[in-house]
Amino acid sequence: MFGLIPKEEKFFALFKDMTANIIEGAKLLKEMVDNYDDPQGMQKRIKDVEHQGDHITHDIIQKLNKSFVTPLDREDIYALSAALDDILDLIDASSQRFIMYNVEKPTPEAKELAFIILKSCEAVAKAVAQLGGKFEHIAESCVEVNALENEADRVCREAISRLFDEEKDPIQLIKWKEIYETLERATDKCEDAANILESVVVKNA
Repeated sequence: MFGLIPKEEKFFALFKDMTANIIEGAKLLKEMVDNYDDPQGMQKRIKDVEHQGDHITHDIIQKLNKSFVTPLDREDIYALSAALDDILDLIDASSQRFIMYNVEKPTPEAKELAFIILKSCEAVAKAVAQLGGKFEHIAESCVEVNALENEADRVCREAISRLFDEEKDPIQLIKWKEIYETLERATDKCEDAANILESVVVKNA
């Protein structure tokens, strides 16, 4: 069978490596905002995880270019690897905002968004783990990702609304608005990955 099964396992294993790495980044972001005793050190650790994610993405693209037979459509493999990479990029960008803007203390809303990011990443990982298995379980996890994105959108919207009501310093308002929006965009990227996975389910049903 032209070595089809080993190729499938390689792609699926790399995607699992990628989601495990994303969860590590999300855990570090949550730990960063929950404790906030060494934000610079935590941001550096997140950056290291982001670099590792870039290496895995590179490996997937290289394998894609060299493989004659692929377990999923080539465009789906490429789109999924790019979407997963984007999640980690936004986690890294979120952590960077706390350092760039010299944040003294994260808000409860920032902590809640970091928690939702982690849960979203775990749901994406659960869906990715089912590639090559029972596709109906992928759909279940994607529904969870969509619900979490809606929750993050609500938290972000209410946090920004409160900012405009209560924050008197325009500089602080601008800083926190961008932090909230960057955190929320990480959940948008999780939803993008879920949408690609749902498309895979439909194609392979």
